[in-house]
Amino acid sequence: MVDSVPAMFGLLVSGRLVRTDFERLEETKFMITINSAESVNYICVFLTGLVPFPEGTAGSVYFSWPDENARPNWQLLGILSNNKPSAIFKLSNLKQHFDVTNQPINAFSQFPSISINAQIGISIEPLINAELQTTCIESTQNVSTFVEFTQKMVQNLYNYVSSYAVDVGPQQTSMVPLLLIQKWYENFERKLNLNPNFWKS
Repeated sequence: MVDSVPAMFGLLVSGRLVRTDFERLEETKFMITINSAESVNYICVFLTGLVPFPEGTAGSVYFSWPDENARPNWQLLGILSNNKPSAIFKLSNLKQHFDVTNQPINAFSQFPSISINAQIGISIEPLINAELQTTCIESTQNVSTFVEFTQKMVQNLYNYVSSYAVDVGPQQTSMVPLLLIQKWYENFERKLNLNPNFWKS
């Protein structure tokens, strides 16, 4: 199916030489180890252009940050295809938030970790399957982003109105004028229009 593994895939880590020495685990599964991965924040995985994917297939790209006390954890990063021959992936968040429990079974779950370094796996699969997996990952990320945004928005509202709270009545109940809610909303909306990502800072 693929005669020359090194000629098909490439890996680029900033400040390091380009690598094409992917190890073939099975006919359609390949893996490469990233040494000293704790200092790596971004990687670029790409097709060299010498060997295309067979018609109707794509490569699902996985990342593993092994734990000596648990089985290897493989997380889907995205896909490569003949129409999308390269992709840049951010690893820093994955390394910090890797959950060693409840990891789903995937194309690389059966392969043991060969070192304490991170690994990149590529599994050649039907294009429709690879695209479906990526769509599911993107949907999950969108939900996570929405939850984070909501939490930051509520925290922003609380901080704003609590700074104007006044204790009233015999039980010293904290109260705020409703007009402050409107003012907060206008300020928040203005900030959001000027910089949609301001809440991430």
